[in-house]
Amino acid sequence: MNQFKSFKYRFYNFNIAEKLIVINVVLFVLPFFFRTLFFLFNLPSDSILNWFELSPKIELTLFRPWTLFTYAFIHGSLSHILWNMLLLYYSSQFFLNLFSADRFINVYFLGVLAGGLVFLVSYWLFPVFKGVYPSLVGSSAGVMAILIFICTYTPMQEIRLLFFNIKLMYFGIAMVVIDILQIPTSNAGGHIAHLGGALIGYIYASQLIKGNDIGFKFEKVWKSVFNFFKPKSEMKTVYKARKKSSAKNNQTEQQKIDSILDKISASGYESLTKEEKDILFKAGKK
Repeated sequence: MNQFKSFKYRFYNFNIAEKLIVINVVLFVLPFFFRTLFFLFNLPSDSILNWFELSPKIELTLFRPWTLFTYAFIHGSLSHILWNMLLLYYSSQFFLNLFSADRFINVYFLGVLAGGLVFLVSYWLFPVFKGVYPSLVGSSAGVMAILIFICTYTPMQEIRLLFFNIKLMYFGIAMVVIDILQIPTSNAGGHIAHLGGALIGYIYASQLIKGNDIGFKFEKVWKSVFNFFKPKSEMKTVYKARKKSSAKNNQTEQQKIDSILDKISASGYESLTKEEKDILFKAGKK
């Protein structure tokens, strides 16, 4: 019991990317236990996962709309989840140093949604997919959205890759090109979904640089859903005077953050002072 409480406390203090990684790993392991149970009772096991995978048949997806998001929590193999989670972890370090957890959720799940929609359209549009109906699984579209977002927003930021440094801009381009080249060789639908996620990451960052947050309405929707299921006991009562003070402080803080982000767009992340980096880091933890 104490170990469970300890893990619960640690999980609560994880950032949003780390929480997503834990959830993905748990949901990857659980089906193996269920398959063993179903095997012992001679029950079909694969049919249950089908309710969460994204089918390329549009008419089936209309009856299972939740699969446009749930497919991202299912992975086909150990290598599949390993590479996705590693890429998510490292790209999230850059993202959460600059932006809040709410914006991370916006980019990630809009990437998942875009990847799923592009997957569906491609199977309806391209003749090569006629008569082929493999389902889509994996978080790659969301991961690509985060990666390409940060590559677009801070293109001149350098990262260490093996024995040399490379700018994020070139790393992002390389990842997209690799997906394009792999379409004819294996998992065509999956690589096309990756490109859908990459596209939303690019568009989101490009528009944000111009001052437009394309995830604003999406954020209102998922927060409304979350608050609907949130226990009433967790709701806090705040006095009006305190609300006004908090709003004023938040406005001042946001102005500082906006100024720092403008500086990054103009001169790159490395041009920031230590104090400015600390402000962004603290803002990303909220």
